[in-house]
Amino acid sequence: MLKRIHHVGIVVRNLDEAYRFYRDALGLHVHKTAEVRDQGVKAALLRVGHSEIELLEPIDPRGTVARFLEKRGEGMHHICFETDDVERELAAARAKGIPLIDEKPRRGLAGRICFLHPKGTAGVLVEYAQPVD
Repeated sequence: MLKRIHHVGIVVRNLDEAYRFYRDALGLHVHKTAEVRDQGVKAALLRVGHSEIELLEPIDPRGTVARFLEKRGEGMHHICFETDDVERELAAARAKGIPLIDEKPRRGLAGRICFLHPKGTAGVLVEYAQPVD
């Protein structure tokens, strides 16, 4: 069962410059950062109420986020839903015939994650996340 919108992912050219807007104009603060090499990004999570915004700066020029930035520019990249059981949600999506990017969950900044392909989700990249301590 999906619990809430965990975060909205936003691709930026420069994480530090983008963060200035969220901090100075909106009063949001970074509570978690990481370099996620297998996704080719430097990422930061900013809390806003019970959800978050994830800023993503490409660090691998050949990675999918870098290609997204080159093709579409800065902006919304994905929406992430929180779940208590990412494997169950992934299996349910597979059973419904939804195209998957990930065949099994992997580690990400938000915990155990997986992505559904936009071809099966009305054009929106959808992520499921199961936070871990």
